[in-house]
Amino acid sequence: MKVVIGSDHAGFDLKEEIKLFLREDLGHEVEDIGVYGRDSADYPLVAHRLAKDIAAGRYPFGILICGTGIGMSIVANRYKGVRAALCHDILTARLSRQHNNANILAMGGRLIGVTLAEEMTREFLATSFEGGRHERRIKQID
Repeated sequence: MKVVIGSDHAGFDLKEEIKLFLREDLGHEVEDIGVYGRDSADYPLVAHRLAKDIAAGRYPFGILICGTGIGMSIVANRYKGVRAALCHDILTARLSRQHNNANILAMGGRLIGVTLAEEMTREFLATSFEGGRHERRIKQID
């Protein structure tokens, strides 16, 4: 599977760790759309680019990381067909897929550690959408 990932400066270090995890532990292909360092950067630019790629169907899943994950998720959710879920633990990552068919995992690089972020990523990508009653609700979003 090909996964697109992006961050701002506050999420850069965690993004780098998750990139390695996706490639080496999970065997996924990763497209890194930036940022590429710790210099101050504007999160909306990265979030817009990633959300546009997801909305266009270029990737099935994306990961956005900023300081809290809040800003990235707000920007990404402006696009039709994008369901960015700000998650803080394994359960919210799982439920975002099962119940909300989320296609972007948003995380806070200043709030969660690497091990938890890796497990959240694993759970997010491994969990299927349940459909059923949830499908009706997803259709009401767009």
